[in-house]
Order: sequence, then structure tokens, then C-alpha cells
Amino acid sequence: MELRQFPCKNCGADLKFAPGTNALKCPYCGVENEIDASASGVAVEELDFREHLAKVRAGRETYEVVTARCTNCGAQTTFDEHITSDECPFCGASLIKDKASTRLIKPQAVLPFKIDDKTAREGYSQWLHGLWFAPNKLKDYARREGGLNGMYMPHWTYDANTVTRYQGQRGEHYWVTETYTAMEDGKPVTRTRQVRKTRWYPASGTVRNAFDDVLVVASESLPRTYMMKLEPWDLAAVAPYSDAYLSGFRTESYTVDLEAGFTHAMQRMEPVIDTTIRRDIGGDEQRVLSKDTQYFDITFKHLLLPVWISAYRYQDKVYRFLVNAQTGEVTGERPWSWIKITLAVLFVVVVVGVIYVLTQSGQ
Repeated sequence: MELRQFPCKNCGADLKFAPGTNALKCPYCGVENEIDASASGVAVEELDFREHLAKVRAGRETYEVVTARCTNCGAQTTFDEHITSDECPFCGASLIKDKASTRLIKPQAVLPFKIDDKTAREGYSQWLHGLWFAPNKLKDYARREGGLNGMYMPHWTYDANTVTRYQGQRGEHYWVTETYTAMEDGKPVTRTRQVRKTRWYPASGTVRNAFDDVLVVASESLPRTYMMKLEPWDLAAVAPYSDAYLSGFRTESYTVDLEAGFTHAMQRMEPVIDTTIRRDIGGDEQRVLSKDTQYFDITFKHLLLPVWISAYRYQDKVYRFLVNAQTGEVTGERPWSWIKITLAVLFVVVVVGVIYVLTQSGQ
């Protein structure tokens, strides 16, 4: 499926989505067109996980998409049909248009860009200037090589009800008086102290949890922890999917499929289930020896979330900077200057040495 083009009625140029608005804007003459979200015909609703999984395996409920795959990092992104080559927004490597296609589940919802590239660049600049022990040439490298790309990153959200049966132990604290011998003025003296002990009792039971919109990154182009650092997202602000929101931006196709995504979702549910079990066991301490969780009423959504990303090379290594294009939250990778760190350590050693000498001379 090729993304629709939206020509300007005034000058014929392609309209681009204007972050922070609900309109397409011409970058040349400034004409704006309001986006009618209801015209997409796609409602934002929860889909039955198991039913949809069966349809996907049968080759239904999918659409064909042509993407460009980066041979360096493996990212799969949309490609402007008028361009034959480009740079990968995730690693800066050369990107060649690939005519191969794949079938994917169509996104149901999109969280439109709220922060424009100017605001993102300001955050980028502040982040760079706030780095301690960064190489002096870093800002020059990033300014020269690192352009910001607006990317829609694929995500899954999952809802589920869980029932977990567990076996464990409940620990209850108690105190005992302990006698010990201490030396005072060179002589042994008998003393007493209170020591905390724990009695353990068997515990078992069943706990239930309800999960709503457990968010899973459906991409492996970036370390998962980087995208998680951009959370939280205001998922209540998502709009029904429309090509109009994607105009002027690039979109990555998911590489973590629906079934694999739920495996990641279960991992995110695990700490919540453990907390519920420990609360159910009670006492002062808890041990969870075994548990068995069943998942019911599983539903999902496939949505796109907006990110500004910059990839630049410094000394043959790729560094990336990310901005949550809804909230402005930033995260990134950075190189360290070991020369600066070494000089800082030597400076501290010298200062401590001077203080020691002055202290000794004053005695």
C-alpha cells in the first residue's frame, strides 16, 4: 500500500502534516487543510487477540507494504517514492529502495506529532550542552551530520485479565534477646542485644489482575529501553489511522509481530502480578516459590507513536538521540572523552593532596 499524496489546491505542492494542529499545511504557500479523522473509516477499538492471530496466519486482515530495509541495522521504513536513495534515520547508513514487499497488520490508530522540529532541535541542543565529559568535537559532529527525522514508531497495546495460582511462604518477624561478649578497657564484658528473626509459614492462593493498554514497542531498530524511557504517552489522545497524519514523516514497519509482542507484554505484566501475590501473602516478608498464570479476554491495538530521531557518527560509532514528539521527553546515547575524565580525576587527586599537605603543615 502506497501512502496517499495530498496536493495543495493552491500551488500543487505536497501538503505536510503540521505538528500541534489537526491540519495539513503547504510548506510553500502556507495553505492549511483540516483533517477529517472520521473520513478514515477506521475506528480505534480493541481487537480480539486470538481471533485476529488466526486471521493473520491465514493471510487475512493484512495489507501489502513496500519498505526500504537498512542493511546495517535492519530497520524497515517507508520510502518517498520520488527518492531512490536516502540515509537510515536509525544509524545514518545508506538506504537503498527495495521493491520487495511484505504483508502487515494495518495500524488502527496514530498519535499525531505535537512538537515540531524546531522545538525538538532546541531540546537536542540543550541535551548536547548538558553533557559532562563529552568530546569537544561532538557538537560539531552532531551539528554537521545529525539531522532530525520525524518517525512514526510501531507499537502494540494489549488488554488482558489474568488469574494466577501461586505457592509461597509468609515471613513474620519476631525478636529475641541475644547474649554476647564485648571488650571494654581490655576486659571481657557480657552484654545483650535484640536480634530480629523470621518465622516462615506456607502460603498459597489465587490472585486476579486486569491490565489495560500494556504498551509494547514493535520495533527492534532501537534498544527497547530507549523507547521505554520516552514513556509515558497520552494514549487517550490517539486518533483513528489516516494517511494524512503521516504526510511529511517516515514510518517504520513493525518487526515484532502480534504474537511476539504479547510475549513482551507478559513480561511487563509480571512485576504487577508478583506485587499482587506478595500483597495476598501478607506478613513482613514473602517468598514466591511457584506460580501459574492464565490469560483471558486478550485484546490488542496496533498504533503509531511519534518520535524525532537523530543519528550521527562519531569516531566510527553511531550515536542516537530521541525526542518524544508528544511530550518533549528526551533520551540518547553519548560518547565520553577519556582525556577529560582522566584530567578531572588528576585534578581531584591534586586538590586532595594539597589539602592534606596544608593540614599536616598546620599541625
